[in-house]
Amino acid sequence: MKLPALFLALGTSLAAVTAQAQSFDRVVQAEVLPGWRTESGDHMAALRITLNPGWKTYWRAPGDAGIPPLLDWSGSGNLESAEVTWPTPEVFSQNGMRSIGYTEELVLPVRIDPRRDGKAVRLKATLDIGVCRDICVPQRLRVSAKLTPDLVKRDPKITAAIANRPFSAEEAGVKDVTCRISPIEDGLRVTARIKMPSAGAPEIAVMETGNPRLWVAEGKTHREGNTLVTQTEVLHGNAEPFMVDRSALRFTVLGQKHAVDISGCKPG
Repeated sequence: MKLPALFLALGTSLAAVTAQAQSFDRVVQAEVLPGWRTESGDHMAALRITLNPGWKTYWRAPGDAGIPPLLDWSGSGNLESAEVTWPTPEVFSQNGMRSIGYTEELVLPVRIDPRRDGKAVRLKATLDIGVCRDICVPQRLRVSAKLTPDLVKRDPKITAAIANRPFSAEEAGVKDVTCRISPIEDGLRVTARIKMPSAGAPEIAVMETGNPRLWVAEGKTHREGNTLVTQTEVLHGNAEPFMVDRSALRFTVLGQKHAVDISGCKPG
């Protein structure tokens, strides 16, 4: 099996407050919703991406036909860490290939941990994404913002995006997850069995390894009663030997009713 041309490294992060950035051809714009400082001292903000009609952008694991997003926080001030919450994406089919992403608008909630409590966060970010309609166009957006501790009013767009996240394994009633890993000619085959109620047929399971150097093929998913079975193949981008850590595997089940986010699996 050969790697697709769209095998790229994945990253994650955010962008800016009153400032707005847009691409050279104006198909996409980005801004930061400044959000609010929480009682625990974290700051909840969001990156808002708006697309022209008919255009889409991609989820963190975009599928063989998608372009993974990369966000760089270099230059930010008083920023200890930032955690992105990805809302439940859509599944698209184009020319027999699957991609996963969003249309029209994407609000990416980001929980920011300031390095110094009670102080403003100076946020700077570069966002590299792919946007597609009939063709795919790489886009680079730069944004910056000052997030102050006196921001306390909750933004309904951010709270709605948080509520639209996939269910946790516990919330979805996942009972057991096992993985069988076997060698193939140029990599590894992973077969996962997830004991869980239906998320609404048809269900698609997407696996991530946590290692940006590994490419995960589009998996095949089917049901055996109350067990969802998904199988995929994993290859190294440089054709080097590698291992897969079961505890680092992440499965997202995308169903018609809801999505489920599952971390790790046992040998099986």
